[in-house]
Amino acid sequence: MRLKPFGATGHVLWLLCLMYAITYIDRVNVSTAAVQFKAELGLDNTQVGLVFSFFAWPYLIFQVIGGYIGDKFGARRVLTVCALIWATATLATGFVGGLTSMLVARFFLGLGEGATFPTATRAMSTWTPKEDRGFAQGITHAAARLGNAATPLLVTWLMVAYTWRGSFWILGGISLLWALYWGYYFRDNPAEHKNITPAEISTLPTLGQAREKVRVPWLALAKRMAPVTFVYFCYGWTLWLFLSWVPQYFQHSFGVDIKKAAIFAGISLFGGVVGDTLGGVISDWLLHRTGSLKIARRNVVIFGFLGIFLSLVPMLLAPSVEVATASLFFGFFFAEICIGPMWAIPMDIAPKYSGTASGLMNTGSAFAAIVSPVIGGWIIDSTGNWDLPFVGSMVLALVGATFAFTMRPERGFTEPGAPATTGAHAVARS
Repeated sequence: MRLKPFGATGHVLWLLCLMYAITYIDRVNVSTAAVQFKAELGLDNTQVGLVFSFFAWPYLIFQVIGGYIGDKFGARRVLTVCALIWATATLATGFVGGLTSMLVARFFLGLGEGATFPTATRAMSTWTPKEDRGFAQGITHAAARLGNAATPLLVTWLMVAYTWRGSFWILGGISLLWALYWGYYFRDNPAEHKNITPAEISTLPTLGQAREKVRVPWLALAKRMAPVTFVYFCYGWTLWLFLSWVPQYFQHSFGVDIKKAAIFAGISLFGGVVGDTLGGVISDWLLHRTGSLKIARRNVVIFGFLGIFLSLVPMLLAPSVEVATASLFFGFFFAEICIGPMWAIPMDIAPKYSGTASGLMNTGSAFAAIVSPVIGGWIIDSTGNWDLPFVGSMVLALVGATFAFTMRPERGFTEPGAPATTGAHAVARS
């Protein structure tokens, strides 16, 4: 690994890890808080599912717009502004008085978080050595899943100590602190950072891109990224089902109290932390050993999807709280195996437009965030069966594994009128 964990490049990566964790805590805290605000605000499961998904509408729109803005204006300004918006929305959630105001707060949360991951990818494209892209994407998303896993216990503790409203005020304050520090520390061009060393600069790709004015060939790039977007939708369906309903699943399926449900949910979601970390490491290792982006990216994604399907079978055949916890742990583990290679693919295919390309890809997951929680809630309200929504994840896992063959990460994006190119499939064996 060429990335320096204790240098300026490592500091930026750890800051991004913290951001990923905070953003996911701020977006999934409602899943745990719903246990209390559902009754206080008089909501049914379908309305709660709408609360879960409502932030995803602006989140979806700002994937592409946010990625473009990140490419155009740089990650320093864009992420600082985004963090200020999502922090304010989190604080505002603690003041809501009904469904409408809750939806408004969630809308602005999605507005603030929509550009974060594509813009973070833009930051990584200039601050991370090419050989460490899978690791960087894996470890940042592992931090996000650590946030997921910690959220049930964290929010439960905050609710007990400060009420559910107080939990949002505290989490919003943490987001504000991150925004201020990011604006102070980060620089769009690594060479302009006072703490970076010549050794670190020598490992980084094309620093000129940090200041380059970008004119995005939208239609051609969207067409090239379409298979990747669809595969990411299949992944996103499982992601948002887990993040939205797992905490309540244990309560309703096995009759455990809120504290035990938080423990089981935290264990289940911790599988994502392990999967994210290993997925990125394995992907980079395979790329180094084989020089093949098909093997390092596509094949790891296919492996992850097949693992989702197989992992969820036991909870349907032998229902118990122990079996369900293990099944959900490994289901989320294999889902997150896909993350490192998936988020490296936009940088492999179109490094010049990495923010926009990753935004196009993440529209798949953002659209899944809109439909998955609502459909899951409707199925639960209609049937009373909390297992059925996970059957949909199993089906889409097989669909995703099949369509992963169409992604072609080894083929670099060719701008209209430019000579044909191939992806960065040859990696120096150093």
